[in-house]
Amino acid sequence: MTEISDETRFLHAIEMGLGAMQWGDRAIWQYGREYGVEEVGQAFRASLDAGVRFVDTAELYGNGLSERLLGRFLQETDQPALIATKFFPWPWRFSKQAPLRALRGSLARVGVERIDLYQIHWPNPLIGSDRLMDGLAECVKAGLTRTVGVSNYGHARMLAAYSALERNGVPLAANQVHYSLLNRTVEKDGILARCNELGIRMIAYCPLERGMLTGKYTPENPPAGRRASKYAKFLASVQPLLKYMTQVGQDHGGKSCAQVALNWTICKGAMPIPGAKNAAQAEQNAGALGWRLTDEEVARLDFASDAIAMPTMTAH
Repeated sequence: MTEISDETRFLHAIEMGLGAMQWGDRAIWQYGREYGVEEVGQAFRASLDAGVRFVDTAELYGNGLSERLLGRFLQETDQPALIATKFFPWPWRFSKQAPLRALRGSLARVGVERIDLYQIHWPNPLIGSDRLMDGLAECVKAGLTRTVGVSNYGHARMLAAYSALERNGVPLAANQVHYSLLNRTVEKDGILARCNELGIRMIAYCPLERGMLTGKYTPENPPAGRRASKYAKFLASVQPLLKYMTQVGQDHGGKSCAQVALNWTICKGAMPIPGAKNAAQAEQNAGALGWRLTDEEVARLDFASDAIAMPTMTAH
């Protein structure tokens, strides 16, 4: 394994973060109908109180609303928080200076002078990896972000980003990917192992698979909105896995399915960033910390998950 750089070491010390995609998202999560600013503010405060202090957002989430809400919540607390956000490489953002300009916009919305992690949200084949990485390096050199990373990068693109940043003297701190018991692609194709080898922190979004791993949903009680069209027909096949997760949770003092799923992600060497729409969900997520599944339990969860063929969800 490559020695972890001093600049990125703090990311490897964080076991779990808080994902803020749900803050302002109406298409998938029905923000403004089922919950609103008061509820997500409570989720933020409950997370900090539980020791979860890494918050991941993006300029794309709620068209900037997620960042603005985070900024509001930060002003209302004296507790420290680590902030990550993302640059979306629209086709017209083709210059090396585009990430720097976009980061300044994100900083203004959050109301801070510097963040801890700035990421390219998605690769764009129309914009060269070197140009994007040069732009990220400029963000570090300008003192506007502590570290930089990528998101949704496959094996080849991740290695290209790593090399391009290295030429600028900047480490690739993280690759944020879709990873859960129901989507283990990055584990099986070797990306997780390569991240560990190179000292890149893997950050796992959708670790609860948009609620499917909480045990809340059944074929008779599917989720609402766009999630229903993607997941409803798979809910029956997920039930045996959830049954075993319930058993495992009971063996660990009454842990929930969600807590088992998050702990599994941590045991795999990734940092899960589950979302939270309210304080109860934030407190539930935090219950995944402070204990560990056994190697045998992890292996049996792997085996149970292998029997389920799930759709690929790309909206993040």
